[in-house]
Amino acid sequence: MRRRWQLVFGILALATVSVAGQDKYSKVAEIPIGGAGGFDYLTVDSDAKRLYLAHSTEVVVVDTEKNTVVGRIADTPGVHGVAVVSSMGRLFTTNGRENKVGIVDAKTLETTSKVETGQNPDAINYDAARKEIWSWNHTGHSATAIDAATGKVNATVPLAGVAESGGIDGGRAFVNIEDKDAIDVIDTAKHEVVAHWTVAPAESPTGMAVDTARHRIFVGGGPSLVMMDSANGKVVAHVPICMGTDGTAYDPSTKLVFVSCSDGKMTIARADTPETLTVVQTLETARGARTVAVDPATHHVYVAAVSYAPPDPNAPPPPAGQRPPRPAPIPDSLKVLVFGPGK
Repeated sequence: MRRRWQLVFGILALATVSVAGQDKYSKVAEIPIGGAGGFDYLTVDSDAKRLYLAHSTEVVVVDTEKNTVVGRIADTPGVHGVAVVSSMGRLFTTNGRENKVGIVDAKTLETTSKVETGQNPDAINYDAARKEIWSWNHTGHSATAIDAATGKVNATVPLAGVAESGGIDGGRAFVNIEDKDAIDVIDTAKHEVVAHWTVAPAESPTGMAVDTARHRIFVGGGPSLVMMDSANGKVVAHVPICMGTDGTAYDPSTKLVFVSCSDGKMTIARADTPETLTVVQTLETARGARTVAVDPATHHVYVAAVSYAPPDPNAPPPPAGQRPPRPAPIPDSLKVLVFGPGK
């Protein structure tokens, strides 16, 4: 028993050193967005100093220097995500309710054309090496590869199940298969699935980020964040995370991984080496802030959330075995919260 407690105290001491050695994140700004309807992924364009927030039937465009809304992209029904292709002056949106990807002029914010995809396109990635857009079609159980220059569909790839977030590394695309506790691996030249890797101890994987320099995949799902070798799918490290995640982001210069959750917390872990992963902070964010984006230039981290009405103190208790009703969201309260490291 004594040896066990010595081990526990040793682990806690190491964790304390890790936290002390890392500049902690804290809230630095709050950007009012407003409007009605749900929200999904956030995307940062560091070069343009822009943040894109998928919001129901529009994409909200934020100036990340001034922390103000500077535009909106309309005609994006059920939008989930945005991919930025700066070299072509284009943005690509996944319009879930119409099963299409929108092609948008990045300057005018006007949609110039649309491309048919599988059912409910969700997350989206750009493969710069092949100049292809990958739409991960959630309930369509498929991926659509689109030529970013012409808008032509190059391939539709069947997947093993419900598609969530994805990533690209070294001639392969990776996508979380939420209902299979796994990721599908796609050969981007052949446009076909070549492997199927389990993500245990993560479950129902949602968020994904990729370290292309060290060839590591970070997957958040259920109780865990796992770090995987992108060459063979081996889980080389894992840590516990907050509850209800739907987003994972990675800052390559600080080696920090950000996992945002609907319980109002964000787990921040550091990948000091390709084999180690350590939780350095649990950050308080806001209830429902389940997606996340990081700006690698400023190291600012962004989440979106709405405010909720306080519970009614006079409400009767729920029946035995049932949870109390969820608090009601306050209309027009959507906001983006900005967090930055200490100086």
